[in-house]
Amino acid sequence: MKLLIIYCSRFAYKPTVKVLEDADDAVKAAEYDNILTAFIQAEAEDEDNLNGVEKKLVKNLKWAAGKNNTRKVMLHSFAHLSDSKASPEFTIELFRKAEERLKNADYETYTTPFGYFLDLDMQAPGYSLARIFKSF
Repeated sequence: MKLLIIYCSRFAYKPTVKVLEDADDAVKAAEYDNILTAFIQAEAEDEDNLNGVEKKLVKNLKWAAGKNNTRKVMLHSFAHLSDSKASPEFTIELFRKAEERLKNADYETYTTPFGYFLDLDMQAPGYSLARIFKSF
């Protein structure tokens, strides 16, 4: 897994191009403040260890959220951090499990529309722990 975490004082998206036929048609633009945005690339080798990868993902997100004084987390599929890609079905399940675990720990958790290219609008402050990269 590759994980790029960016704390955003503002994060907004607008769906532009549907790229997966099975993607939900009823998606809308949204905007959030004070949110940790996780650009996540599940890799093919992650498919052998869904539970382990999901636990590491959530652990890293909770840690980064604490360092940035927020309880809001956005999960965003971003298949541009590695040449290795997990299947869309695996990635959707990973996000579902991570979102459930985060919500059970009292985090406001959101997911960008899966299967779309999005226009992104981000305001990200420039300090050290506002941007974190992890590979596991």
